[in-house]
Order: sequence, then structure tokens, then C-alpha cells
Amino acid sequence: MSWLLELLFPQKCILCRRVLRGGETDLCRRCREEQELWRASKRKPQFLDSITAVWYYKGNVRRAILRYKFYRARHLATGFGRNLAMRLMEQEWEYDILTWVPVSPLRRLTRGYDQVELLAEAVGRELGTVPVPTLKKVRHNRRQSGIRSEAQRRANVLGAYRVLRPEEVRGKRILLLDDVLTTGATSGECARMLLTAGAKEVHCAVIAARR
Repeated sequence: MSWLLELLFPQKCILCRRVLRGGETDLCRRCREEQELWRASKRKPQFLDSITAVWYYKGNVRRAILRYKFYRARHLATGFGRNLAMRLMEQEWEYDILTWVPVSPLRRLTRGYDQVELLAEAVGRELGTVPVPTLKKVRHNRRQSGIRSEAQRRANVLGAYRVLRPEEVRGKRILLLDDVLTTGATSGECARMLLTAGAKEVHCAVIAARR
């Protein structure tokens, strides 16, 4: 039956959607060779101790993430999570808690899922770690993607999150996952709340980041 399923529903590249050939996992050969990998940047959003990403947020990567977030392509979580986990293993970061930036209850209801929670579950499977919810979104704000100004983005997320159980993050090193990092306003606000609750460090890892 597996061969029939493969025939009817062939595995496709998570970025360009080409059908994968034998030996290919998640990415086709062209994307694996041509897609530009993210390089460490001196730019570090406020309140974050460090950041990392797999790719830059452009081209096929951007289009794939938009499909994942807005067009119900939730199956992409596995491939995204596998590639982000590999990047984290290369970084060799030490952390106590793996967590994620949550969406609002309304956005989860309309979208049908929290895409970053699915990403965290996929990363956790690869790393042998169970992700822990540490934050709750308490204000349904505008989408950050529709706001150009960095100052307006920071204002848009100010006070939008709260820490669920402060005693669980106190003194801990937090690895915070998100899908995209642009200005860092959202992850920075989450980090601010975690640090205010007593977290020792907050590091952020994303699928893709802007230059």
C-alpha cells in the first residue's frame, strides 16, 4: 500500500513543490544547492540573547511560509521543523525550555491551527525535547506583516503576551521558536515578558529571517 500512496501522493519539496526523487528528503536537489542559508548577523533584536534561522525570508522560502501560515499547508511543519532542528544542532545552544510564540485564540480559530506550535512539536521530535507552552497571547492585534514601521510594529505587540506560569521560567534558559523574524518586534516582546518573569536568557530560532 505504501507504493500506492507514494504514487497517488508523491512527496514534494517543501519550498518549490517539485516532486522529490529517490534519496531526497524535504528539499529537492536544486533547492538544497541554490537556496541561500542564513548567516549569523550582528543585528540582534532587543531582549534576545541570540538568534538563528535556516534561510532568508525571500523567494521560494517566503512563498512556502505564506502557504504554511495562510493556506492550510500544515503538513509543511514536519519539513520546516526538521531543517530548523538541524540548524539548532549545528549551533549547539544550551537551553532548559523549548517554547514558541503563540497566536491569538481568534487567529487559531480562524486558521484552524497554531503554525508555530506545530513547528515546535516537529522541532521537539527531532531534538528529543517536549516543547512547553510558556506564553499566552492576550490581545488580538493587527498582523505584523501589514505594518512597515519598526516602531509601529513594537507598539502593535506591546502587552500582547503574558507568561502563563512565571515560576516555571524563573532562572531558566529559554529557546523561543517562531516562523519568521523581520524586525524582531514580536520575539523581542515575548523575550521581554519572559525576562521580566525571571528567565535567565532567551534565544530565538526561526525558519527564515530578513537580512
